[in-house]
Amino acid sequence: MPKARISAPPTAKPGEIISIRTLISHPMESGFRRDSSGAQIPRNILTEFVCLYNGRQAFRAELHPAIAANPFLAFHLRADVSGTLEFRWTDQRGEVTTETRDLVVEP
Repeated sequence: MPKARISAPPTAKPGEIISIRTLISHPMESGFRRDSSGAQIPRNILTEFVCLYNGRQAFRAELHPAIAANPFLAFHLRADVSGTLEFRWTDQRGEVTTETRDLVVEP
């Protein structure tokens, strides 16, 4: 299972725009390379990333073979209410890696 790192503030003010950064360890093997014996290395990529804020989609990205190993994504989000940020990475086989962070919005 890939390991994910997330940088998201634990607190914010109502309406504040917060910055979120994610990094996941994954080889993102395109399927075009060959190993030292000449055998083709099988394709193994993440195909989608989604961030849910209290169950609603806040950010989504489609990933393709040209994306480098260990994909890094950064985006902004408006903090309206306290809740949970859920981060989901889906690979080509449909396997999902999920991480969550709590966000407290205080006046």
